[in-house]
Amino acid sequence: MKLMKTEDAVGQVLCHDITQIIPGVTKDAVFRKGHIITKEDIPVLLSVGKEHIYIWEKDERMLHENEAAQILYEMCRNDYMHPSAVKEGKIELIADCDGLFKVDREKLRKVNSLGEMMIATRHGNTFVKKGDKLAGTRIIPLVIEKEKMERAKEICNDGSILEIKPLQPKKAAILTTGSEVYHGRIQDKFTPVLVEKLKEYGSEVIFHEIYDDDHEAITKGCLSAIEQGAELVLCTGGMSVDPDDKTPLAIKNTGARIVSYGAPVLPGAMFLVSYYEYKDKTIPIVGLPGCVMYAKRTIFDLALPRLLADDFITADELALLGEGGLCLNCPVCTYPNCGFGKGW
Repeated sequence: MKLMKTEDAVGQVLCHDITQIIPGVTKDAVFRKGHIITKEDIPVLLSVGKEHIYIWEKDERMLHENEAAQILYEMCRNDYMHPSAVKEGKIELIADCDGLFKVDREKLRKVNSLGEMMIATRHGNTFVKKGDKLAGTRIIPLVIEKEKMERAKEICNDGSILEIKPLQPKKAAILTTGSEVYHGRIQDKFTPVLVEKLKEYGSEVIFHEIYDDDHEAITKGCLSAIEQGAELVLCTGGMSVDPDDKTPLAIKNTGARIVSYGAPVLPGAMFLVSYYEYKDKTIPIVGLPGCVMYAKRTIFDLALPRLLADDFITADELALLGEGGLCLNCPVCTYPNCGFGKGW
């Protein structure tokens, strides 16, 4: 790469795209990498502020920004995603299917710490749709040392930075608890909310029963639902510390492994997630607090895509939700395009 005065560059080869920005009209390349500069190009180059220009000189130790951006793309790519065309040293990754988007944060941090290169992604552990933009890669200078890109590649020797886990529609069971519903004193308004949220992801309810505040009956109900083919068990209500709230005890007595009872999320602090081993399957059994019934977005909206993608939730991950775990109950809800639940 060599720097020249633009007026002296006729016949030389551009080593990068030249961008023209006209606010409200265009932001695009007027000349592409590899273009041979003509006399007629000089006024155009000067009009976009290029009094000096870099022209191409081959150096075996260096990579052009577009070549290096392709390496960054390969470090990110995985199944169910494809690249955009390379442009100005930048490649974007696009989702090929609906699913749970995952980011290896440690690898991402290491790559971005090397300098002279960058990868920017959307938040991980979020649901994405086919056609959504996932990430963008870019090289900062026009050329970069091959050796540095080799060091970057080593970070991803054992796997890619990005992943999409397709959601698996599940057969769900809903166990509605509470004496007030069981005895018909109030209408069950919890179940219809869950049915609609499950339907959004293509899952169906195959089991629904209403239980009094009897922990033994709720335990038997969970196990019966699983024996009847339920792949996800949702227990509604009975999650507080009130003496009549027995759902956590009922779930524990199934023999399920309790990951956490409680999460640093509002609404949704009394959330419980556990996993029950049945034959060759691992079945989530989840306790849902009352807020899921009336609040527009809660801990359940954060956890459901992960449950449907068979992406195991850990206690450490739940703890990370504290930052960003406060829903602001905006008058116009823009979730998931907001900060709620982006901590894990």
